[in-house]
Amino acid sequence: MTGPNGLLKVRAPNARKSHAFMVATLAASLALASCAGVSGAPQPTGDGAIAASAPDRGITGPQEGPSLAADARTNPGAPDTPVLLHAGRLLADPATGRVTTERTLVIERGRISRIDAGYTTIPGARVVDLRESFVMPGLIDSHVHLTSEQGPQSRINSFLKTSADLAMDGAGYARLTLEAGFTTVADLGGEAQAVLALRDGIAAGKVPGPRIIASAGGVSVHGGHGDANGMPRALAERLRGPGVCSGADDCRRAVRERVRDGADIIKITATGGVLSQTAAGLGQQFSNEELKAIVEAAHSMGRKVTAHAHGVDGVNSFLAAGGDSIEHGTYSDATSVKLYKQNGAYLVPTLLAGDFVAREAERPGTFLSPAQAAKARIAGPLMLGMVTRMHAAGVKIAFGTDTGVSAHGDNAEEFALLVKAGLTPIEAIRSATVNAADHLGIAGDVGSLAPGKVADVIAVKGDPLTDVTALEDVSFVMARGAVHLVQ
Repeated sequence: MTGPNGLLKVRAPNARKSHAFMVATLAASLALASCAGVSGAPQPTGDGAIAASAPDRGITGPQEGPSLAADARTNPGAPDTPVLLHAGRLLADPATGRVTTERTLVIERGRISRIDAGYTTIPGARVVDLRESFVMPGLIDSHVHLTSEQGPQSRINSFLKTSADLAMDGAGYARLTLEAGFTTVADLGGEAQAVLALRDGIAAGKVPGPRIIASAGGVSVHGGHGDANGMPRALAERLRGPGVCSGADDCRRAVRERVRDGADIIKITATGGVLSQTAAGLGQQFSNEELKAIVEAAHSMGRKVTAHAHGVDGVNSFLAAGGDSIEHGTYSDATSVKLYKQNGAYLVPTLLAGDFVAREAERPGTFLSPAQAAKARIAGPLMLGMVTRMHAAGVKIAFGTDTGVSAHGDNAEEFALLVKAGLTPIEAIRSATVNAADHLGIAGDVGSLAPGKVADVIAVKGDPLTDVTALEDVSFVMARGAVHLVQ
C-alpha cells in the first residue's frame, strides 16, 4: 500500500497495539544486526550521538555534545534526491513557540538544507504534502526500556529470554516507538548486548527505529533496585549483571565497565524502586561516597550520569555529588530545587509510569507482586504533585516516560499528564524537543528544525498547542531524512 505522493504507508491506524506481528516480521532483518552485539563485547558504530571513540560520543559529561554528522550523512534510508516537505503550519523551534504557515522544508542527505517561505519546488525532488498538517521536530523520550514490556510473563521472561530474544522484541518495540513520533530515545537499564545491537542496527539502517542513547545496563548496589532480587542466591549470582557494586572503588569499576561495553550515558539506581522484587523501600541505597565515585568516574570518561531516584535522600545526595539528572524524583523537596538549579540538572518525571503502576496495583488479578503493588500505591499518586511543585519552582524538565513499564507506542500519553501537572502545551512540547535534546547533549543537531540540523520531523492533523493529545495520533514521521510513516 502507498500513501500520498507514492510513499510507502507502513502502519495501519491500529497497528501500535499489534506489536507481536511487527516483532515477527522484523526478526530476520535484526538477526544480522544483532550478531556482532551478541557475541563478545559490543563494538558501537556510528549513529551520530554514539560515535565509536569515547571522546566523540553524544553524551559527554559537563561539556557540549558533538555533532551527529555521521548519523545523517551515512543514513542508508535517506534518499539521494532532495525531499520537500510542504508544511501548512510549522513549529520549527519550540523554544520560541512561534508557528509559521505555508513553509517548505528542503531535506538533502538526511539534513535540513533550508526552510523556504511558501510551497517551493525543485526539479526532480520528491514532494510530501503536509499542507493540512501541523509540522514540528521529532519527539525525544529520555527514558525507555525498548527490549521489554511489563506484563504477567515479565518475571519468567527474565529467566527464559536470551540477549538475542530481547533484541528481537526490541526491534518491534522500536518500530512502534518511531511510528508514534519519537525519533530519539534514551534506553536506560536495558540488557546491554540486546540494546547495543539494536542501537547499532538502527544506526546502520538495518532496522527501523529511533536513534538510541544507551546506558548499556545500569549501576546498582548489591541487594538494591537493579540487582537480581526475589530468587535464591545461586540464581541471583548467575543472573546478576556486572553493574552491581559495593564500595566506592567497586562502583568506579562498574561505571568503567559500562563505558567499555559501549554506554553513551550512565544510569544508576540511587534509591529503591517500585518494580524491585524486594520490600526494601524507596529510600537511598548507595552511600554518599559511592555516589561521588560514580559521578567522578563517569565524568572523567565523558559520560553524563542520570539516577533513578524516588526518596528525597537519594535525590539530594545524588545531586549533591554532582549528578546530571533525576529519573522519577517522587519525593523531591525544596532542597532538591536548590540542587537541581545549582547543577543545571534536569528532572525526567516519568508520570506515565507512575500512573500505570498505580492503576495496575488496584486491578483485580494484577501481575504486580505484593511488594511491587505496595510501593506502586505509595509512589504513583505522589508524582503528579511533585511535578507541579518542581515546575512552579523553575526546575528544568525533560520528557521521559519509562515506557516498557507502560506499553510501547503509548509514549505520547505523557503529554496530557504533564499538562495536568501544570505545564502549558508548549512547555510540554519543549520538554520533549529542545529540553530533552539539551539534556542528552545533542541539541546542536536535534530538538528543533533549522538549516544544518538532522531531518527528524513529525506531523499531526490537529493543533497540539491547543490540545496536546493531538500528539497521540501522529500522521507523518521522518527520521534522519527517511520517511517512515505517512497517513
